[in-house]
Amino acid sequence: MIAGDCYRPLYLVQMRKMLSLVAFVGMGCAAPLEFEVQGDQAVMTGELDSRSVGKVRELLTQNPDLKRVVLLDVPGSVDDVAALEAARLIRQAGLNTLVPRDGEIASGGVDFFLAGVERAVAPGGRVGVHSWSEGKVEGADLSRDDPEHRLYLDYLGEMGIPEDFYWFTLQAANSRDIHWMSREELLRYQLTTKESD
Repeated sequence: MIAGDCYRPLYLVQMRKMLSLVAFVGMGCAAPLEFEVQGDQAVMTGELDSRSVGKVRELLTQNPDLKRVVLLDVPGSVDDVAALEAARLIRQAGLNTLVPRDGEIASGGVDFFLAGVERAVAPGGRVGVHSWSEGKVEGADLSRDDPEHRLYLDYLGEMGIPEDFYWFTLQAANSRDIHWMSREELLRYQLTTKESD
């Protein structure tokens, strides 16, 4: 959960999955958000930004029979407000989400994943979390009653995720690092609702 999140060095972006490398542009961030529709599912790659709401609306309008979004490589977001609004559209449409065995999501990508009505992470799929930051301010440095937390707490509440998950993400890693969640943590914080198919 961080605005302007680009945490992975170039050689890690896709090497693990033996897919094409994502070129670093500007600050070294990931490719823009894209969806590839395959039957009743949409494979999602790229970074969430201010255009994500429009892209998700277009996806849902043009593909009314979608059942699931497969998050293959979603490293984060550069606009958390827009990313959460886009994710809410997925929940409103009643879609499920899946991180496949070769999938990797982090930061704002995790928030998007949580919009799934049913959520699964296949063995080998990776889910990374950390504290958000805004400039020099780290979410973990703010008191628990600071209003800056409301954006995320309200969203997690809407998605049925326990508040403890939010506080866990702030402590798991600072905004310049990442914590890859264990299977036990995914279950403890109710990120998954079912085993992958």
